Amino acid sequence: MSVTAQRVAAYRLTFDRVQGPGGDPAADDALARDVAARVSVAPGPVRDYLRARTRFFDTVVTRALRRGCPQVVTGAAGYDGRSLRYATPGVAWFEVDHPATQRDKRDRLDRLGIHSGRIRFVAADFTTDPVAGLLLAAGLDPARPALFLLEGVAVYLDEAVLAALLAQLRLVAADGSTLAISLSVAGGPAGRAGRRAALHAAVAAVGEPARSALTAAAAGPLLEAAGWQPVPAGPAAPRNPATPGNPAAPGNPATPRNPATPGNPANPGNPAGLDEPGEPGGPDAAARRRAAGFVLAAPI
Repeated sequence: MSVTAQRVAAYRLTFDRVQGPGGDPAADDALARDVAARVSVAPGPVRDYLRARTRFFDTVVTRALRRGCPQVVTGAAGYDGRSLRYATPGVAWFEVDHPATQRDKRDRLDRLGIHSGRIRFVAADFTTDPVAGLLLAAGLDPARPALFLLEGVAVYLDEAVLAALLAQLRLVAADGSTLAISLSVAGGPAGRAGRRAALHAAVAAVGEPARSALTAAAAGPLLEAAGWQPVPAGPAAPRNPATPGNPAAPGNPATPRNPATPGNPANPGNPAGLDEPGEPGGPDAAARRRAAGFVLAAPI
């Protein structure tokens, strides 16, 4: 198991996680504790970045589930536990990862007594395997929308491998699907560049060097060439939406967190209906999200 995986698990145990519509957060935490073992972590730029990234992806997932997204695909899932934390009846979860990592994760889940029968594990090597075909064989329905998550993996892939992976996912992405991806975006202010350099140095020191870093200008064309269109922020999800068996309580109507206001209109073009995952509140939130490399995209 990689040292980076251990550290990410240890850091996540220190974060306040976004609450979902259901699921088993305790199971996710138990897996993280098992993976982290006795690894200790400290405040600093790595923790700050991982906290923002975790919140971004947590928010994307929970808002998609509240909107009725029927399928979630996590690429390079590693020891991520969102399929446990946010498990929702009627939602199919697919985890795609290298066979060796996936075997270790499944062994840990079994040893911890954590039920994982609802998760569809897809063993794949991104450098050689046809991910689209493997997902279809595992039961992904290409006629229904899906949420595709690529968190913390793009930086470790050569650009050609990343482009091929994005194209494979596009082959099975129905209209209404969403891709959420974290990229290592080169350039930007000196402070941000320094934090990025610190993060890259930390992972390189344990034998996991970064393989790709895109300029902000290159990220869009890379996605578009693979059939994905980056989307801006859109209207927020209701904080307490009515769902079957969970009607919105009278007297506590659901209201958007970031409604359109003069000079700050909600953008209707975002199929995920997201405002600023991980960056609530500020008028410059969209710019901060893009600069951090947190990207949302929809099929072209």
